[in-house]
Amino acid sequence: PHSSRICCSYGSKWGRPMREPAFWYRPPSWISRLLMPLGALYGLVAGQRLQRQGFDAGIPVLCVGNYHVGGAGKTPTVLALASVLRDLGETPVVLSRGYGGRLHGPIQVDPARHVADDVGDEPLMMAGSVAVVVARDRIAGVALARSQRASVILMDDGFQNPAIIKDASLIVIDASRGLGNACVFPAGPLRAPLRPQLDRTDALIVIGDGTAARAVAAAIAARDRPVLSAHLKPDDASLASLGGKRVLAFAGIGDPARFFRTLGASGIEVVAKRVFADHHPYSKSEIEQLIADAKRDGLTLATTEKDLARLRAGEGLPSWAGDIVPFAVTLAFEDAAQLRKFVSGGLFRAREKKFRT
Repeated sequence: PHSSRICCSYGSKWGRPMREPAFWYRPPSWISRLLMPLGALYGLVAGQRLQRQGFDAGIPVLCVGNYHVGGAGKTPTVLALASVLRDLGETPVVLSRGYGGRLHGPIQVDPARHVADDVGDEPLMMAGSVAVVVARDRIAGVALARSQRASVILMDDGFQNPAIIKDASLIVIDASRGLGNACVFPAGPLRAPLRPQLDRTDALIVIGDGTAARAVAAAIAARDRPVLSAHLKPDDASLASLGGKRVLAFAGIGDPARFFRTLGASGIEVVAKRVFADHHPYSKSEIEQLIADAKRDGLTLATTEKDLARLRAGEGLPSWAGDIVPFAVTLAFEDAAQLRKFVSGGLFRAREKKFRT
């Protein structure tokens, strides 16, 4: 009964998102083996879906995705790519499905008008620095993005979705978590069998210092495709706000442990941690309890920008959430010139191909 709840509920539209099962990131266990027949069926369908021909957007499409469900660092990667594209003179528009939002779209996200319940926490967070279109129908989303004079579409997720032709797919993987048990959902975190996903990868972005992604990186390098290393870099204002303080950190993201590790690596003393499900919709009472716990122990309450986005109302943060300090990060690449070369080359090839057809 427990395993069936896992395979039916994780990230589904029928219930609240739940925490990913711990066995996904352990060596294959009896639970994963029990679920492997379902994984084989899921993988067969997903693999066949990858073969479908998509819609040509008419302008270059760069897709940021990952091989598995859960967090890997797509959002900071999208923002980093948007910055590179602007430096190249492009006008990027992010296309997102708007997971967790009630609006089907297509609609351009307006941080002054929308809240996370409307458009999802990630699109709302990104819309502060780049134009974001939310659309369940990605083809309709492309039309709206082009009407906003986009020269490039940045797809936030959608690597396994064949609706739109991607001119380049950049896959993000966490160096510490890798692919977990490397089994297909629900036996593991993979969204589709690994080999066809590797074949469609144009560049791999490895975030962090761990060794769990080495095998995947070697497989991509063997295909003569770039492997880029990157790290999450804390915002100076966040460091100033939390420096020298003892912290109660909480997060409802795909990989809360990465958030806690980043805090610790930044010299911030994390005394207590609270973990919630990815995209968790915080209630006022939950936040008040966290604030009370922090005050009781003389701690500062800190969370991610994505979590904070879920607390914002139209006029900003409500007064009862005013004691929370956001910990903002950006993605810094070890070889920024290599990333810029990959992006500019990808744009040139995409436009040359579209011109010829």
